[in-house]
Amino acid sequence: MTDDLHHRFPLIDERGRRLLLRLEEHPRAPRYTHRGFNRLTPAGLRRAADFAAALDSSPPRWEHERPPDWLAEFVAHCFRHVPLYRRWGPPPPRFTDLPTTDRSDLNREPWSFVPDTQPLDDLIIYNTSGVTGHPLSILTHPDTLALYIPLLRAALAARNVALEGGPDRIAIALVCDQKQTYTYAAVMPALDQAGFVKLNLNPAEWREAGDRAKFLDDLDPEIYTGDPISFAELARLPITARPKALVSTAMVLTPGLRAQLETRFDCPALDLYSMNESGPIAVAAPTGDRWIPLQPRLYIEILDPDGAPTPPGARGEIVLSGGFNPFLPLLRYRTGDHAALEIIGGQPALIGLEGRAPVVFRAADGRPLNNIDISIALRPLAIAQFNLHQFADGSLRLRWRSAGAEESEVREALLAHFGATQALLIESVNAFEGKALNYTSDL
Repeated sequence: MTDDLHHRFPLIDERGRRLLLRLEEHPRAPRYTHRGFNRLTPAGLRRAADFAAALDSSPPRWEHERPPDWLAEFVAHCFRHVPLYRRWGPPPPRFTDLPTTDRSDLNREPWSFVPDTQPLDDLIIYNTSGVTGHPLSILTHPDTLALYIPLLRAALAARNVALEGGPDRIAIALVCDQKQTYTYAAVMPALDQAGFVKLNLNPAEWREAGDRAKFLDDLDPEIYTGDPISFAELARLPITARPKALVSTAMVLTPGLRAQLETRFDCPALDLYSMNESGPIAVAAPTGDRWIPLQPRLYIEILDPDGAPTPPGARGEIVLSGGFNPFLPLLRYRTGDHAALEIIGGQPALIGLEGRAPVVFRAADGRPLNNIDISIALRPLAIAQFNLHQFADGSLRLRWRSAGAEESEVREALLAHFGATQALLIESVNAFEGKALNYTSDL
């Protein structure tokens, strides 16, 4: 093997080398735009195994207004070693008296989140725009990235799906449907040299449009990961191979689209609540009415608009503390997402998860309408992506990408809430610029 290959994949073996060559030189492969790599170390491999054991033995548990035992030590570590938190002075006696942080802090100075004790060897800087469209730099490490695998396995286990991996097998295909994005092939030592591909389903990225289905059928990945947009496109391809599961991670998967995907591929379609800052947070229950937290050392609070903790079952902003990235210890980090939190027998669950802040619309007769009610109305419909905007004059514009729903169904669902006289323009679009917010308003 070449020195370059060993640099890109320090733990690759002969089986992995053969698989990587197959993926990179496959006659129906797309134009990869990036060279794949996996810089996992032997220490990181052991850490991933320990992390997986902790997920099995220590599920997230705490009681209302009684944070988990590990949190006090974590706060002390942050105030002692993390520049951003150290500036706050001595920690207050109550955890809820701590200031909150948010994306603007991370955007302004990501380095200030790095503990003084954290070695900078093999530091990775991941640049992302996120849902808001504002650039963000996430500092991380190859060993930390390997921890996504145990979390993915834990989420799949909730639906009785096992991600096995193993040599000569493609474990994960991450599919996108974008104008342009990084695409590459890699092997994963954390899954015993199994293959991984990130692909753009945009036909312009392939030699021939028909290569997409043929390539994916030949790979026959265990699972697909992606978002509702890419899954809607995937469902249109004449793929015959059947994955074990589809895992949506970037946007909320509507129950209507989920049902359509499960019928098309004859497998579960999971909705994973995840952020670049924290990694996977929770997985939706099969019923879709609650989200089960995954990380044993990620504490979740719900705060009201004034920053005070809400009572059980009351909606507010999701705020995170902890996490598994040593370069980014989160302390009361505001996500901008909203839900209620209920705790039953010490086990937390998020109820009514909605991305970003709530938006209040105005019906034709002047009644206020919460975007949650609109989400409930649209849930049965197979919609890949949408933005509903209300102008200052009260008129509505829906820009959307269908995954099977008819325009008449969408119009009927919206007018049932806004009123038959509501001015409503519906525009079908082929693509959104960036990641569209579902709800916006000039009112």
